[in-house]
Amino acid sequence: MMNFLVKTIANAGALAVAIWLLHDITLTGDSTGNKALTLIIIALLFGLVNFLVKPVVKLLTLPLFILTLGLITLVINALMLLLTSWLADTFDLSFHVEGFWTAVLGGLIISIVSWVLNVVLPEKD
Repeated sequence: MMNFLVKTIANAGALAVAIWLLHDITLTGDSTGNKALTLIIIALLFGLVNFLVKPVVKLLTLPLFILTLGLITLVINALMLLLTSWLADTFDLSFHVEGFWTAVLGGLIISIVSWVLNVVLPEKD
């Protein structure tokens, strides 16, 4: 349970950094508390998308992994971020990613920040 909480906090932090750095990734809300709650929900949704959809996409694109020496991961991360944005719109959450190249850069930022936060934060069960 603690590991799940740490990963969710790391995802929320990484998403917050991407929102802060890229003006085409937006999170709107009435108050800071509302934005924080939406960010946590988006982090949970992003984690769920990465847990359920990403392995299937990776398996289906295995030949592209070999051909591009793993660089297709950037595209897959961008697609997972765009899927999270679409799901957020479906659930009427105020999170939006504008465009594919913004999603590629956002996915790269999220990957790097998540990795750093997962190294720094404790990993206990």
